[in-house]
Amino acid sequence: DTILAAEAFATLSSPTRLNAYRLLVRAGRQGKVAGELATLLDLPPANLSFHLKALVAADLASVTQEGRFQRYRANLERMQDLVAFLSRECCVDEGSSDATCCDSTPEMEPTAHADLQLFEPALCCA
Repeated sequence: DTILAAEAFATLSSPTRLNAYRLLVRAGRQGKVAGELATLLDLPPANLSFHLKALVAADLASVTQEGRFQRYRANLERMQDLVAFLSRECCVDEGSSDATCCDSTPEMEPTAHADLQLFEPALCCA
């Protein structure tokens, strides 16, 4: 589990790949064609192709040919598996057996990462 998760996170460590993946997650099961992604990310198609291939190789996305176009879709199950991997042992060291202990977070001061919008995995593509 750890090696597969580390490989996925390494793939997402590129800002371009992370942004492309987030767009694919937002698109849900419909996905997006490569040209549309290139436009949204303001990237030349050849540059984006390199990053999309890395997402597919890491099983974070899939691609299907639709005539002249390639449609990419996020592997939402894999995404949820990664979230589950990160939270599987949430609060274990506190002696809690309550899997929902991480549902509430203590009040924290805003950080440099305040712009990150986290989501509840169970709500994704429901």
